[in-house]
Amino acid sequence: MNSFNIFNILKLSGGLAIFLYGMRILSEALEKKSGGRLKKILESLTSSSFKGLILGIGVTAIIQSSSATTVMVIGFVNSGIMSLSQSIGIIMGANIGTTVTPWLLSLAGIQGDSLFFNFLKPSSFSPVFAVLGVIFIIFTKSTAKKDVGTIFLGFAILMFGMEMMSEAVKPLADVPEFTSILTLFSNPVLGVLTGTLLTAVIQSSSASVGILQALSVTGGITFAAAIPIITGQNIGTCVTALISSAGANKNAKRAAVIHLVFNVLGTILFLALFYILNSIINFEFVSRTVNAAQIAIIHTVFNVFATAILFPFSKTLEKTAYLIVRDEKAMPQANILLDERFLSTPSVAIIRAKELTDKMAAISLDMLFMATDLICNYDEERAKEITQLEEKVDMFEDELGSYLVKLSGKNLSAQDSREISKMLHSIGDFERIGDHAINICESAQEIRQKNIVFTDKARKEIEIISSAVKEILDMAVKAFVDDDTAIAECIEPLEEVIDNLKAKLKDNHIDRVKKSEYTIEVGFVFSDIITDLERVADHCSNIAACIIQIAQDSFDMHRYLSSIKRYEENSFKEQIEMYSEKYKV
Repeated sequence: MNSFNIFNILKLSGGLAIFLYGMRILSEALEKKSGGRLKKILESLTSSSFKGLILGIGVTAIIQSSSATTVMVIGFVNSGIMSLSQSIGIIMGANIGTTVTPWLLSLAGIQGDSLFFNFLKPSSFSPVFAVLGVIFIIFTKSTAKKDVGTIFLGFAILMFGMEMMSEAVKPLADVPEFTSILTLFSNPVLGVLTGTLLTAVIQSSSASVGILQALSVTGGITFAAAIPIITGQNIGTCVTALISSAGANKNAKRAAVIHLVFNVLGTILFLALFYILNSIINFEFVSRTVNAAQIAIIHTVFNVFATAILFPFSKTLEKTAYLIVRDEKAMPQANILLDERFLSTPSVAIIRAKELTDKMAAISLDMLFMATDLICNYDEERAKEITQLEEKVDMFEDELGSYLVKLSGKNLSAQDSREISKMLHSIGDFERIGDHAINICESAQEIRQKNIVFTDKARKEIEIISSAVKEILDMAVKAFVDDDTAIAECIEPLEEVIDNLKAKLKDNHIDRVKKSEYTIEVGFVFSDIITDLERVADHCSNIAACIIQIAQDSFDMHRYLSSIKRYEENSFKEQIEMYSEKYKV
């Protein structure tokens, strides 16, 4: 008879560590690989509760973590991107989506001697996945294949840890003390508390169900013990969401409370129905031992039951959350788009960062347009508005810079990494465009205060270069927002024309000063305005070059700009000629 000793404990601890590590690798790799899909799924979000339910199932099935999905939802609610009512269906769906993992783990309990059944056992196919994973990671250059390799390897590590735990606990079947401890869990209250605490500690219901499945090989866990433990595990997974909601706004806290209330009510209703029916029918299977597949069945039945019963009462759950988390003072919303909770799901965090960068780009565009209008039609209120917008742009740059640096340290797909690089390189240019708009605004103030009057020709020249700069900035913002390389490629020819236009205007300006058509002081203001406008065009060129180079998976802006200026093909020349004619002095 085998005895359970220190070596079994070491093997169990090692198996648990490997199992949890494998689950983390698998979950992160799936999230990284499915980043694009997640974006599309989230974009399809509507106010329909049923679609929200399907969305929750789909996202959780992809990333294999109901905790990650719920934390994501809390971030959305905190940001105002998702309403509290929208979040309810997704939270419920997440509970069903997380049942996929236990079904995969239940393969460890497959019995049979045929070749087919033997191949389905993790001990047979896990080594194949491990080998494939290592081959993809080490011997391929494609990032996409490396990501697939990480998924294979993570799954192999997960299954190896599961097998290791199962082997370690098998001798416990012959230990009477262990069997007597397991019978205590037949008490519903004790079983629920045990499941809750276990999941709260490791913060993953899938992992805690996997541990229960590993212990089931001892033959000491009955249906009577497994059912309350599994329902408790679903309550324990709420801890992650509750922790995440700390410091969030009231609605985000309510989303976390709905998650908890849903699982607590689901547990009470499921256990009440089960024990009432058992007292009437006296189920024979209650005293029987469970295996890994039966644990997966219980887990799925519970989550489907809880969702089916409580989904029609979504509005009631929402009202309950409002009763528990009452409105007090409105929380100040600083920069809620960049919620730190999204950092655990990089593909989603990038969506939020891109939205804020697009907003920053649009504000810079508005500032420049308003500032150029002030040159001939000064308005004090508009000038104050430009100053306020400049403060907002500066804040956006600081917030985005810090957030994107944190994001860049995460495990990212190649596409996500390129997107972060594009934003990091562009936010400085958008901020500097805002600075030049402020400079033009100050020049307009000086014109007003000193009653400066330009000649008709000088005023016309400012209008021409302003129009050209407005067009190039509009193109740069559209190219950035839509990631449109075709528009980006049209920017450099116009930037060349603006450079030539500035040189021409400067020559004209010097001639006018020589002819005493206006004073040196007036000349300085004119020179400052055209210099700021030309520098805006330079920043647009930087943004366009960044978009094109990153799309080509390289980043050497100096080399790109040098090569494009030497470009001799007709299309480039034709564009320069077209813009030169359009903005002719």
